[in-house]
Amino acid sequence: MSNNSKSSSYPFASGGWGSLKSVATILMQEKVPLKDSAILLKQNKPDGFMCVSCSWAKPADPHTFEFCESGAKATAWDTTSKRMTPAFFELNTVTSLLNWHDHDLEEAGRLTAPMRYDAASDSYVEVSWEDAFAEIGRELNAMDPEQVVFYTSGRASLETAYMYQLFARMYGCNNLPDSSNMCHESSSVGLKEAIGVGVGTITLDDFEKTDLMFFFGQNVGTNSPRMLHHLQDARKRGVPIITFNPLREPGLVSFANPQSPVQMLTPAETQISTQYHQVKTGGDTAAILGICKAVIEADDQAKGQGLPRVIDVAFIEEHTSGFDAFAACARETEWSEIERISGLGRAALGDAAAEYMRANAVMAHYGMGLTQHRLGVQNVRMLCNLLLLRGNVGKPGAGPSPIRGHSNVQGQRTVGITEKPELAPLDQLAKQFSFEPPRKKGMNTIEAFEGIVKGEVKAVVNLGGNLVRSVPDRLQTEPAWGRLRLTVNVATKLNRSHLVHGEVSYVLPCLSRIEFHRTPMGEQAVSMEDSTGCMHGSKGVTEPASEKARSEQFIVAGIAKATLGSRSTVDWDAWRNDFALVRNEIAKTYPEIFHDFNARMWEPGGFHRPLPARRRQWKTKSGKAEFMAPESLGEDPDMPQKTPDALRLMTLRSDSQFNTTIYNIDDRFRGVKGTRMVILMNKADMQKRQLQEGQKVTLQTIADDGIDRRLEGLEIKAYEVPEGCIGGYYPECNVLLPLWHYAKESKVPGAKSIPVRIV
Repeated sequence: MSNNSKSSSYPFASGGWGSLKSVATILMQEKVPLKDSAILLKQNKPDGFMCVSCSWAKPADPHTFEFCESGAKATAWDTTSKRMTPAFFELNTVTSLLNWHDHDLEEAGRLTAPMRYDAASDSYVEVSWEDAFAEIGRELNAMDPEQVVFYTSGRASLETAYMYQLFARMYGCNNLPDSSNMCHESSSVGLKEAIGVGVGTITLDDFEKTDLMFFFGQNVGTNSPRMLHHLQDARKRGVPIITFNPLREPGLVSFANPQSPVQMLTPAETQISTQYHQVKTGGDTAAILGICKAVIEADDQAKGQGLPRVIDVAFIEEHTSGFDAFAACARETEWSEIERISGLGRAALGDAAAEYMRANAVMAHYGMGLTQHRLGVQNVRMLCNLLLLRGNVGKPGAGPSPIRGHSNVQGQRTVGITEKPELAPLDQLAKQFSFEPPRKKGMNTIEAFEGIVKGEVKAVVNLGGNLVRSVPDRLQTEPAWGRLRLTVNVATKLNRSHLVHGEVSYVLPCLSRIEFHRTPMGEQAVSMEDSTGCMHGSKGVTEPASEKARSEQFIVAGIAKATLGSRSTVDWDAWRNDFALVRNEIAKTYPEIFHDFNARMWEPGGFHRPLPARRRQWKTKSGKAEFMAPESLGEDPDMPQKTPDALRLMTLRSDSQFNTTIYNIDDRFRGVKGTRMVILMNKADMQKRQLQEGQKVTLQTIADDGIDRRLEGLEIKAYEVPEGCIGGYYPECNVLLPLWHYAKESKVPGAKSIPVRIV
């Protein structure tokens, strides 16, 4: 069994006083008024707003403080008293702002007025909403719709996302990439192939019924801390938690609940992981196959001795296909190969398998540590194989659980944000809105940037996000972005994507979900879907940052109306003033999911979308849940096999970061202060290369495409990470990630396994 002791870089439990201090610090940093800091009490509450950070579920019976450190930081970021007015741009040219750090750009405050880039002064200048919509409409109408991309970040509400996809399709394209293309698209593809639904199948109720939880490649302490409450409750019931992660992360080791007086005032804490296995980055398929192999070997032995079977034979025979081929692969694969690629011993994998065989209901949580690999889809399929062996899909307390990031990234897909026409109800949209939707496949995020680099894409409309900073190969993609004819950015704060601008460029300030959405029809509410497939309503609770900021719905409707004119049957003015009308149309398009939407969105705990796999109905090609034999255990074709100095770089987020938003330069959990230009490295790798702690080095990507990708000034920090693997921060390390280094099938960037060397 692998050591589950604390990290030497942060020898404390996650949560606790460190978390409270961090929340207090960000509230002061953002100069959040006392009255606004009190709105944290309405976060994830029935009469309040859904967190603008991660997509973890909102319970029907919330805690008094139903927010975590990460959620509080996101709320403080949006409710800051700092403002970026037009006067700011009079003092700062775009060229000068390009030299600002990502943190400093957003730290400067909320955008207050619609802005257009002025080449003569090299700055953004204020314009009216009417003029902005009119020019954007003219520009779009002068272009081939196939050359325009409509990108969506994961924060937009269900109402906004539905309006946005309808506008894009009425305009004439399916170019609807979104943030999931860069993270959990591997889940959408892999889960759909394996069990017939592209999302996880668990609910919050399953935490009370599970006997065992697996974690693969998910840093819960940083990415979804509210989930720790459910893990803590499960551990109190004696439920084992087995973690596979290259880095030793405090949130998966132990937790001190800030809402528990006992744990705050005494050394008491909850051990989270009962087993912690530091798998090599890229070794997940091998590790999971090792567990499966141990289970199948135990079953073969039981069968030979006439004992009760270990695998769920009845479930496999009735509900699955492909088992024999997978079992043969598991039996034939040598343990030595599994150990070499996973970096874990047979005994450690046997310990995990033994725990799995004792449990009757098993949940498997995972994050981008599985999905952001060349074999990311295969990793997801392998996890499904493990669950299917003992019937752990479609029963209480069991199932796959992808932990998604943005607060509505899953919901946006549910209401039509997809570049794949087969995943959108085009026939229903055609009937409902009297138009002929385009049937040609659109571009995902990687394909969009391939088109931008080639000069084939002329315009990008960004509904939130910081796309330029998010994508791989920044030194190739960023200059190409600047050659676009039109860039439109809907945002709450300034970021680099607004500064690397097109010839015609707009930055349009939108309201945060936290703020009141007032229209001539009264105060409006929005909705979103969480990671467990549950829909929730959300109401604003504080005054807008600016009287000139507008709702996402207002902005999408304004651009759509100016672009489509009489070609559209939609009353965009009515929709932007009454969001309930949009929900009525969503219910018509997706009646099975959203019937009685306006009434049901306020149900305590929300309402769940129906998932056939939860009922053991398999919407796959075979009509059954499908096992898959892996094509490779982890031999990444982009990873040089015979280069002795090669290292695998995984990109990471810090504890003071949400995707590209950086709240603070420090990373408390990893003991990093005052910089993000860091490499986390195993001491043995340091000794082999004669490197010292604190020494600054340059990383270079190992690739044969003729492009020299390198990042200088990275400081070495010794850390508990497997030999041959190193960690570095996202998005800084994106410059090292080739655009073509992505997962087969899903095209998710392979950000967790980048071949590099120190030069």
